[in-house]
Amino acid sequence: MKKYIYQMLCSLFIGGAMVSCAEDYMETDKGHDTLTLTVNQQEIVLNEKNHSQEALTLSWTTGTNYGSGNRISYTLEIAKAGTDFARAYSVDLGTGTYQWTKKTEELNQFLNTQLGVGYAEKVSLEARITATVAGMEEKEQRATVSLDVTTYQPVTPTLYLIGEAAPNGWSADQATPMERTDNGQFTWTGKLNTGVFKFITTLGEFLPSYNRDAAAGEELRLIYRTSGDEPDEPFTVSKEATYIVKVDLLDLTMTMTETENIGWRFEEFYIVGSFTGDNGWGFEALSKDAVQMNLFHYGAVIPWKADGDFKFTSVTDFGQSDAFFHPTEGNAPYTSTSVVLGGEDNKWQMKESECGKAYKVLFLTAKGKEKMLMRPFTPYEGLYLVGDATPNGWSIDNATPMAKSADSPYIFTWSGTLNTGEMKISCDKQSDWNGDWLMADKSGKAPTGEVETALFTSKTDAELKNMYPDTDLGSLDNKWNIQEAGSYRITIDQLKETISIVKQ
Repeated sequence: MKKYIYQMLCSLFIGGAMVSCAEDYMETDKGHDTLTLTVNQQEIVLNEKNHSQEALTLSWTTGTNYGSGNRISYTLEIAKAGTDFARAYSVDLGTGTYQWTKKTEELNQFLNTQLGVGYAEKVSLEARITATVAGMEEKEQRATVSLDVTTYQPVTPTLYLIGEAAPNGWSADQATPMERTDNGQFTWTGKLNTGVFKFITTLGEFLPSYNRDAAAGEELRLIYRTSGDEPDEPFTVSKEATYIVKVDLLDLTMTMTETENIGWRFEEFYIVGSFTGDNGWGFEALSKDAVQMNLFHYGAVIPWKADGDFKFTSVTDFGQSDAFFHPTEGNAPYTSTSVVLGGEDNKWQMKESECGKAYKVLFLTAKGKEKMLMRPFTPYEGLYLVGDATPNGWSIDNATPMAKSADSPYIFTWSGTLNTGEMKISCDKQSDWNGDWLMADKSGKAPTGEVETALFTSKTDAELKNMYPDTDLGSLDNKWNIQEAGSYRITIDQLKETISIVKQ
């Protein structure tokens, strides 16, 4: 009896093992499937408007491992038709991969960089899949498929505003960048002056450009310009205001929407530290810049008070810690420009040897562009009036000198007769006119008779220019417009950058 039971158990065990082995065999046995390669469409016309959509899919069957149970690996080749894959793109895909896909933009770039296919060109291609069985490499299986693809010329990934209406004028080197939001789509928000503007694609280059399509009439449409012989029609801004400018280079359209909702990130901004206020840690206000939104100024003689710590804020409440700007490291030197809003209560720190002298501070609060520039300030030894409103006209060599105050090296005054006309103030009488200047905060501005901003500009100060991302300081030429001749007294504070032009 025991013998029969033993034989029965052995039979069950062997039978089960045979079933299990058969199942394992079928999992790895690819049988005798013929390797085939197919393409989702044999005529593909690429369009950048569909840049994120799937354009090409190559699919293949498993092929056979000849019943060996060995793994099959795959190699894909793509080449121009008729080359017998002599200079093909080749990629080893390993095992278990049965598809290769490319989106529109990916395929357009792939054909250009890998196969040397030009943009806006039709090309005939061949794709080949090779299946190789491990241990049986001599038995390669191959399948091919043909297809035609027409590529597109991609539009520029960069776009800039240029023209008298734009913030940086006609300087191609300092043209105002727009933000790319998608292929061919750009946006920019800011102040446009009255005048004209167009778009360029490359800093420092006036061509190629996108201009107004005059044939579109009142409709704001673009035309692509690649030659100086082609019409150079600009867009016109008839009202100085803040605008949202949107450009679609794929549709060749442009919109320009006036808005009042874009303004300063902070209406007020303060420095606070051991040396501010009467007894330290008082909030001292910075002044707004005249031409660069979100840029604030501060100028003062910094006295030494214990620790020399300071930071910046948009509020006058120490309880709102998330409204304070700090350096990115503790006890940072005043030369550290990197800033962070909120977080650790890090502070800048002045050394005692660094105090007792004048400093100018610029703080850019624009979101994502925040930075601080603090530098010692040495007052100019002389300031000079030039312009047809001044006694000596536009002679820079003979410019009218102002008198330094006996009470402060930063304050200069002048009293005398001004004619009707324009004027500005030279800090250095540089003969090529490329020096440092104090100007009106707006071109053609009539003096108010009150203390107002005197805009400091320099055509050679790279650090200063970097604090004006939306303005070309070197091209600014704002002059005061004296509308009534007569006796005037002018007082200017070059540390505070303020001026009063008062008719007597």
